[in-house]
Amino acid sequence: MLLREIDQAARDLGIVIIHFEANTAEDIEPAFQLIVQERADAVDVPLSAQFFRIRRQIAELGLKYRLPIIAGEDGFVRIGGLITYGPSPIEAWRQSAVYVDKILKGEKAADLPILQPTKIELLLNLKTAKALGLTVPTTLLAAADEVIE
Repeated sequence: MLLREIDQAARDLGIVIIHFEANTAEDIEPAFQLIVQERADAVDVPLSAQFFRIRRQIAELGLKYRLPIIAGEDGFVRIGGLITYGPSPIEAWRQSAVYVDKILKGEKAADLPILQPTKIELLLNLKTAKALGLTVPTTLLAAADEVIE
């Protein structure tokens, strides 16, 4: 369902999305080679446990193939990704702690509502932008929660 929504939003904006699958560390470089062959302008890495484990490799390949990468995990931008846009991990842990407290006080987990992230953060890595030859618009810099230089 999420991919359908992404595809629809891209169509509405006139953006062409090309999906590539990479399930292991060994799949990542061949996927990047295909991305380059397709002349992609950027890469969006979904927030997932499988990509978290190989995030450093993904960031390095982004620099190697000169592709800007956006990801939803905040540590990604700290290791060389260009942009992170996603839920605040600190806020998520805070929400989790509130739930643990409620459960320890006797509330049933099944009775607690499902929460959505309450804080979305934008982080930028200017060092990566410079390495890719990109100029980051001042409006994006102003909107960033954190800029890594």
